[in-house]
Amino acid sequence: MNQNDVIKDNEDRMVSIPVFKIKKKVFLSGPILGMEKQQEYRKKITEICEKIGFKVINPWLREKKLYKGDQKSWWKETSASEFVKRDLNDAKRCDIMVVFMPILSAGACMELFYAKSKGKKIIVLSNIERLSPWIIYHSDTVVQNIEELEDKLRKMI
Repeated sequence: MNQNDVIKDNEDRMVSIPVFKIKKKVFLSGPILGMEKQQEYRKKITEICEKIGFKVINPWLREKKLYKGDQKSWWKETSASEFVKRDLNDAKRCDIMVVFMPILSAGACMELFYAKSKGKKIIVLSNIERLSPWIIYHSDTVVQNIEELEDKLRKMI
């Protein structure tokens, strides 16, 4: 028995207690607008996170229905405020944010900045040759491939 697994009861006896480990949460951020049909990266990153032991928050699962169809301005029917608040709430609930950034994305950058301001760990996965100093500054680490991402995540579990 581990010292963290026991407590003393009212009669000063050692009593075993169950220890529950709460899974850390990873928020998966990345470009959607303009890449609606290129979201396969989310599946691969989710598989890696879950294999390591993280719970994944993936806003695409909620938002993909908004990006189907031929409406050019779906946000006219969906409150921008509510849309953004949902994503920010997801970012607030995470422990770590993984930002996939094959291209610059206003949404991903805003999520990254917000999460960092809330004290979250930020990993950016990008092979953009000259990544903005703003992105680098607000990141804890920048990796260039999925293997490096997996290595960094394993060290954060």
